[in-house]
Amino acid sequence: MEADVILICVPTPLNEHREPDLSAVENTARTIAQQLRPGQLVILESTGYPGTSEEAIRPILEATGLKSGADFFIAYSPEREDPGSPDFTTLRIPKVVGGDGPDALALADAFYASFVVQTVLVSTMATAEAVKITENIFCAVNIALVNELKVIYRDMGVDIWEVIEAAKTKPFGFMPFYPGPGLGGHCVPIDPFYLTWKAREFGTYTGFIELAGEINSAMPDYVVSQLARELDARARKGLNGARVLVLGVAYKKNIGDVRESPAFRIFKLLDSRKADLDFYDPFVPELPDMPEYPQFAGRKCVEWDPGAFAGYDAAVIITDHDCVDYTGLAASVPLVMDTRNACVRAGAAAPNIVSC
Repeated sequence: MEADVILICVPTPLNEHREPDLSAVENTARTIAQQLRPGQLVILESTGYPGTSEEAIRPILEATGLKSGADFFIAYSPEREDPGSPDFTTLRIPKVVGGDGPDALALADAFYASFVVQTVLVSTMATAEAVKITENIFCAVNIALVNELKVIYRDMGVDIWEVIEAAKTKPFGFMPFYPGPGLGGHCVPIDPFYLTWKAREFGTYTGFIELAGEINSAMPDYVVSQLARELDARARKGLNGARVLVLGVAYKKNIGDVRESPAFRIFKLLDSRKADLDFYDPFVPELPDMPEYPQFAGRKCVEWDPGAFAGYDAAVIITDHDCVDYTGLAASVPLVMDTRNACVRAGAAAPNIVSC
């Protein structure tokens, strides 16, 4: 292997018991070990619990007889990406780096400093791994908070979106997070549970993290229940046989990544109640084969046709892609359930739009 620096960037999902699945990391380490040579630097960028690099990678590489810190070097630097954002590219995002010893840290620092705007050096690989998990737990917990507030304020007749817009004018002590139909993506819904699992080894219960997970996981059910309520109140119609158009299946706007998207849970809930489903997403022409939702594999995105949209009983906005004409949608469909405040931001105001 001629490479001097090897980056490991592979999936680290949860298994069916919501426990870390490091098989891709370990298999990659075994592949590297087959050709490992003195002087190489191996850097893990995949998410793991604090201790992943030391426990899951170093033993595999040292089984070759070479020693970390003497013959080869290991470091950890968490991937930091903001998919779909024009403001933050890889080169402009500071890189946190932890090494297995000072030499590994210096080598990893020199590597990343050659192309990123800033390196942030921490004392150990476990610290760098904890940074990544902390960042995603911060998002998950705060999103759970505003999701819970959304439900509470709706019952009080208060618009959570207006509350957040006003609150964020405070120049200190507040950071805006926004509610939605649930969490998606490969990081935020999954990474917190790596720490939950690892904490059990130390006899620690991560109640705050698990509560946030429960709140966010319940949001698709909330969306479907609100849709059923509005259909009944406005059209005296149940979900059984209702034609429902799902707007957006990507987990985040302006990208085509559907991993862990709450749209699929909503699809499943609506399908179980015999709704007639279609979807529109300009970034997702066809639904992929996902192990948890095989029944939806191969479904194709419908054409954008406001005239045809009038034949649906309701539309549910799950992903607020910027390129969608929400005003035209609201003018066509009798009921629009908006989980992202997309219609208001687009300037659409009509009695058939319901914030959810």
